[in-house]
Amino acid sequence: MFNRRTLAIIKRELKTKLMNKSFIIMTILVPVFMFGLIGVQVLIYSVSEEENPNLIMVSETENITKRLKNEFDEYAEVKLGNYRITYETLDSSSFAQSLNDLRGDLLNEKVTGIIYVPQKAMVNKNVRYYSSNPSNRALFDKIRPGINKALINIYFEDKQLSREDVEFARDNVEITGFRVTKDKKVEEEGHGNLIALFLFSLLLYMALIFSGQSTMLSVVEEKSNRIVEVLLSSASSTELMAGKVIGTVITEVIQMTIWLLPVVMLVSTSWFVLPTEFMLQLDMGYILYFLFNYAIALLTFVGLFATVGAIFDNPQDAQSGVWPLMMLVIIPFLIAMSLQSNPQSSVAKVTSLLPFTSLIVMPARFVLVNVPTWELALSFAINLAVLFAIFPIAGKIYRVGILVTGKKPKWSEVRKWVMMKG
Repeated sequence: MFNRRTLAIIKRELKTKLMNKSFIIMTILVPVFMFGLIGVQVLIYSVSEEENPNLIMVSETENITKRLKNEFDEYAEVKLGNYRITYETLDSSSFAQSLNDLRGDLLNEKVTGIIYVPQKAMVNKNVRYYSSNPSNRALFDKIRPGINKALINIYFEDKQLSREDVEFARDNVEITGFRVTKDKKVEEEGHGNLIALFLFSLLLYMALIFSGQSTMLSVVEEKSNRIVEVLLSSASSTELMAGKVIGTVITEVIQMTIWLLPVVMLVSTSWFVLPTEFMLQLDMGYILYFLFNYAIALLTFVGLFATVGAIFDNPQDAQSGVWPLMMLVIIPFLIAMSLQSNPQSSVAKVTSLLPFTSLIVMPARFVLVNVPTWELALSFAINLAVLFAIFPIAGKIYRVGILVTGKKPKWSEVRKWVMMKG
């Protein structure tokens, strides 16, 4: 399979892809996009709060009203005039009438919202919020601590506790994680590896989808334009497929290496120092593992996408037939994103060893915990076994499909291509 003709096709693919303007632009822009995405998220969160909200805080007792005012008067937003809060004490029937009277102000947003703290809140901490925008989570995050503190102060005021006792009772427990490793180091775990989980998983997801889609469309174009017939006059279909897949893999690995250069400099040099809470607990071994795993993933998925491209004559039909492959990338990506809750759960362990899912889940899991060597070795073995198992099947489909034109083939016909001998 790998001979002079295959090497010529690889050179053609590399020349076509590496000199492509879109490749150069994507190589430069993706790192900028990744870091920009984080910045945009921070910016969106910072501006997502209600601008100068006008709130009415209602309770059933004077004591609750007084405590609420004491707490919110200490808010920086209230002191600066960014939050306008008025306080009222009303029973349930009076509140219902007041709510009806203020309906117009709520609908035209003269009043941002009405917060109702009933007497029962001293038992169940159930507070109601009335507004034309009742799902304002950014505002809830701001006002929830003040309401909670007011209720706690009232609850403990007859318990003969000191102010320090009350402050201690209402403080949440802070849990700091420390990573224990085989080299006997015990280091505080920051947010760096969690950010790396999102970064590496998103890069892997985007690269597999984009490279697979572009390869599929390239095969469809060559087939529909009859270019493939010229290529097959000097090389076999197996050599053509191998050259196209290997050329794409080499190109994408080069691109991914360039994308990871900032991470390489962070983990291998002291040129850049991150704040302690964002320190990365990675080494060059992980980077090399990630690139090797990425190469296997590319060989697997690019080969499958090329096979789908060989079946169809036009991009529209190819897009409809590629969804099963897309799900093999999307589902593991979603699992990888969920690992932040518990990377050692049974779901995480099983999916990091299953065919196809392990290509995305295992690198994500490896970022967060020390995965046993035998699990890494087993994952590699499974992925290589899947690769060698599917390529003969993909090769058969590619060999027949690349020359079949006309009507869209049925999947029953594709199964017959697989069963053909020779």
